[in-house]
Amino acid sequence: MSRLGKITRRTLLVGAVAVAGGAAFGTYKIRKPVTNPLRPEHGASLNPYVIIDQQGISIIAPRAEMGQGVHTTLAALVAEELDADWESIRVLHGPPAAAYFNAALAHGALPVPDYDLKPWQRRVTQGLGAASKLLGLQVTGGSTSTVDGFERMRLAGASAREALKAVAADRLGVVRGDLRTEAGRVITPDGTEIDYRDLVEAAATRPVPQVELRHPYEWKLLGQSLPRSDMRAKVTGQAEFSTDIVLEGMKFATVRICPYLGGGMAGFDPAPALAVAGVERVLDLGDGVAVIASNTWAAMQGAEAVAIDWTPSHLPATTDAMFEQIAQAFAARPNSTMRDQGAPDDIPAGIEVEYRVPFLAHSTMEPMGATAVLQDGHLTVWVGNQAPREHLKVAAQAAGISEDNVTLHTVFLGGGFGRRVETDITRQAARIAALVPETPIRLTWSREEDMRHDFYRPAAIARMRGAVEDGRAVLFDAQIAAPSVTRAALGRIIGRQMGGPDKGHVEGAFDQPYAIPNYRVAGHLADLDVPIGFWRAVGNSFNGFFHECFIDELAHAAGRDPLQFRLDHVGVESPVAGGVLEAVRDMSDWGAPVSENVGRGVAMIWSFGTPTAVVIDLEREARGIRIARAFMACDPGLVLDPAIVRAQMESGLIYGLSAAVMGEITFTDGRADQGNFPEYDALRMFNTPRIEVGILQDNPHMGGVGEPGTPPAMPALANALFALTGQRVRSLPLLPHADFLV
Repeated sequence: MSRLGKITRRTLLVGAVAVAGGAAFGTYKIRKPVTNPLRPEHGASLNPYVIIDQQGISIIAPRAEMGQGVHTTLAALVAEELDADWESIRVLHGPPAAAYFNAALAHGALPVPDYDLKPWQRRVTQGLGAASKLLGLQVTGGSTSTVDGFERMRLAGASAREALKAVAADRLGVVRGDLRTEAGRVITPDGTEIDYRDLVEAAATRPVPQVELRHPYEWKLLGQSLPRSDMRAKVTGQAEFSTDIVLEGMKFATVRICPYLGGGMAGFDPAPALAVAGVERVLDLGDGVAVIASNTWAAMQGAEAVAIDWTPSHLPATTDAMFEQIAQAFAARPNSTMRDQGAPDDIPAGIEVEYRVPFLAHSTMEPMGATAVLQDGHLTVWVGNQAPREHLKVAAQAAGISEDNVTLHTVFLGGGFGRRVETDITRQAARIAALVPETPIRLTWSREEDMRHDFYRPAAIARMRGAVEDGRAVLFDAQIAAPSVTRAALGRIIGRQMGGPDKGHVEGAFDQPYAIPNYRVAGHLADLDVPIGFWRAVGNSFNGFFHECFIDELAHAAGRDPLQFRLDHVGVESPVAGGVLEAVRDMSDWGAPVSENVGRGVAMIWSFGTPTAVVIDLEREARGIRIARAFMACDPGLVLDPAIVRAQMESGLIYGLSAAVMGEITFTDGRADQGNFPEYDALRMFNTPRIEVGILQDNPHMGGVGEPGTPPAMPALANALFALTGQRVRSLPLLPHADFLV
């Protein structure tokens, strides 16, 4: 694999070429091309996304690969225009650099439903995206990776191709337009072929050519299901994760941090740990200890053996007390009322109910880990992460050195779901490395440490009022209370609290395409300092449950079929959203007679630019209730790789169903009760439904696919349970209320 060599954030490569393209908004600094951060040891970099050396072509992916297949799609965007041979390219994680800013993070900035954005509002979000270059937010999240890279990475491939052709044209004394490219070669009209590798050094010194992007009908890679770029390395065990790094003289570490959230450590006795074979040192981290040993198992055994005097948590002691504190937020003025149509206070409510959802852990397959070494005053860190520039900054702070003296390598992530935006593991690894300089340290958390020191999806409460008249909903009035993920997570990332209305707090509720004349959604921010963070689908994950379960209640109160009831309200508001409901209706043969042992539920949520509808079939068996079948229809607009879209939809569905059936973090004395999979399980192969996914492309704007499959899974399952049992369960998880097959 081609090596990037030393990465800095100063002007680097001789003849560095800036990425072309992007909307020109605002000041000169916004319009100014970004600086190329790449400095390959051999060959040349034509822009921040392409390196060509004697080994061939490497494409730099600006987003983290955590199993979602994004490296494949992002690489295909470049390779399509570059005319690279797909079978021979290599894909590398981009280094921490402002060049890899994520402009699409700004797409959700306006307090307007995505489905209802006007053209001028979309232009405003594009301008905000261009301005975000000044912040340099290099973040993988919000289902934005492909949306962000769609034009920029194709321009990188096209400009590199034309620069290579220009060099060939000069050498041969021909017109550039007479040349064509194929499989990493420039080809002349008489059939002469010149390998890109023979042209790249000269091409890297040229100005960026003005290029036109190819029309989709010319595409050879995009729109197809490609072999994944990470597949071979992962199935052969060659892929490197944070705790796969092997360095000479390496030692192994783990941590044991105060389990009482917000608590600390009054003192500790390292003697029992030092008596464990292989344990070499016990370090004081302030709120816990790090144990260094000759192997990871010894480190974990030693960490368990340390005698520690913990100080208590300042949080409410129990889960019930935490919910009581969340409920207190209803008494205060709402932080937001982003949808307030009609006169909700003038409509008598026919239904008034309350819903609740619990705290949830990310439970990534790979526990948190990182490898670090401080050598000759320079810190090198290998860590799977979703925000490289933030992790680099935190590593420098923890080691007490400048950022120029830190090299951070982003490696494969064994799942992220928002958890690896957080920098706690990098801070610990850097601090430990600084305490034992010249010694490589591989830090691995135990599963218990991982689950009890997560940044959880917050618990939330919704109070709902509704009414129906003549078979239609005339009132939808929701109050939603929870701690604010946006304020908590962004406060940690940017170092200050965010003010103003919190759109993320009510997403999945205020922004749904339902034509209901009296429609209000109020968001109440709870003052509860449980560590919370971005969890797959964020606010949509709980608001989708509230919204679609309550819509189901309104449908039944009106005596209507739940799917047709939705179509009647959605189709007139958004034909695109209506299309996914129609598709899932046809896929599932909704309306056909089913036995009394079968219950069917439906839900539709528009999130991250993509409407997604789900139908769940439950079957009652002798051993319990089986989730038998799941039908999904989504419309992300232009689809670049159908197999990856399908896999992401299936993944999101399973993640949501697992949370709905059994996901729950509870607390005793301010400490999470769950520490491992026996207490925080997920669906397995035997109880995962047969899944069918329909992909539509009627949406005029490209949406994301990493998260939209999760929100509708939970209410569709709860609605199916109601259809099967007649029991309306308004809190998650469902397992305490029904005998699911687990």
